Amino acid sequence: MEIRHLIYFKTVAEELHFGRAAERLFMSQPPLSRQIKDLEDELGVILFFRTNKRVELTEAGKYFLEEVAEILQNIEHSKTITKQIHNNISGEFKLGYISSTPKKMLATVLKQIQQKFPYLRVSLFETSTQKQKLALENGKLDLGIMRAPIYSSELLTTLLFEDPMVIVGHAQVDFNAINFFNESFISFNQKYASEYHRLVINTCNRMGFEPKFVHQSNSMSSILELVSQELGLAVVPASTIKQYPHLKLKVRKLEDVDSKTEVILVSNIKSKNSALGEFMECIQREYLNFNAS
Repeated sequence: MEIRHLIYFKTVAEELHFGRAAERLFMSQPPLSRQIKDLEDELGVILFFRTNKRVELTEAGKYFLEEVAEILQNIEHSKTITKQIHNNISGEFKLGYISSTPKKMLATVLKQIQQKFPYLRVSLFETSTQKQKLALENGKLDLGIMRAPIYSSELLTTLLFEDPMVIVGHAQVDFNAINFFNESFISFNQKYASEYHRLVINTCNRMGFEPKFVHQSNSMSSILELVSQELGLAVVPASTIKQYPHLKLKVRKLEDVDSKTEVILVSNIKSKNSALGEFMECIQREYLNFNAS
């Protein structure tokens, strides 16, 4: 018994007509009838009742059809997995991202990737730009979503978008009446996100004051939550505000200060992962949709 015998049998069972089944199989009817007869002889059963007017499955034929359908499905499943392993799109893909990455956008990307590569396991790591950089250089990440600048001859960077910095406070704050010299500020921990921390300080300096930090966090959501609870102000990328519509916040644009950050995609220059290109395309497309919304 060969796989072709199972395919022949399944096709006849679906059509219940040898002529139509032969057309689907791109063969003539007499050879198909002989193949089915050979299969019945090998099994020692009758699979079809045949008359001049119709073809019907026997009880044995009905049972065999269920088994054959499962066997052929398993074969296709095995072929797919084998091909994906060969093409390096099975296994694990490790994606890093900063805490300000839009989670809805990230979820959309993961769903698209799952449809494209159903046997690829994606592991997510929310961590700082600096830690992602080291992990990418050491081959512990396949792709990272982070903030520029990145200085490394081993890594490739792709700009996703430029994100202007803004000052955010609680809903009742009056930016026109406050003196920033006397205000408390909340930001990322200096050791956790050194470049970001430096950007916040430089932005404040260009506005003419030195920020007084009362709390430092490792999460953008925590920073904005604390701001909404009237514990201080924060200098943050503008795109982060729309991710937390439930928080009561007020935003002041920095019209007189050109301060911005760049969100980038980073990968190792030696990466050979076949899913990398698809990931990058999906993330770039979804960030465009996110910023346009």
